[in-house]
Amino acid sequence: MGFFTQDIQTMDDLFVHTLRDIYYAEKQIVKALPDMIEKASGTQLKSGFEKHLKETEGQIQRLEQVFKLHGVDVSGVNCPAIDGILKEANEVASEVADKAVLDAALIAAAQAIEHYEITRYGTLVAWAKQLGRDDCASLLLQNLDEEKATDKKLSSMAEARLNRRAA
Repeated sequence: MGFFTQDIQTMDDLFVHTLRDIYYAEKQIVKALPDMIEKASGTQLKSGFEKHLKETEGQIQRLEQVFKLHGVDVSGVNCPAIDGILKEANEVASEVADKAVLDAALIAAAQAIEHYEITRYGTLVAWAKQLGRDDCASLLLQNLDEEKATDKKLSSMAEARLNRRAA
């Protein structure tokens, strides 16, 4: 079906495909966060990334619950979007020598990741409700709320001090 890696005929198929997309994305984020933690120089930023790593692990567990509730196998599908965001973040971070500028770059990369996750979770919550799966929607909404909160914290850190230090 072109853009998608599997044949999608129904809203349920689309829901499961997107669920597998965000599952893959979260697994890739868990792999990328330790490197971001290591590269961050600010203690508040390191701490924020460490907290989000634990949150992401919890989000993966919730996603696994959604798969089980929905009666489908737990699996991911390749997500070129998150792969591209993570690749770009790594490339930019490897080019920056100044620690203050690097922290600003890491926050920008983290927010690009958060915004992707927010769009996916927002869509999944709406589709779960449409499919009559309020049980799945409530779990997905918890992930969405955590992603929005992380995005706000990152913005606050950047605006309060990190961007100014980098300038």
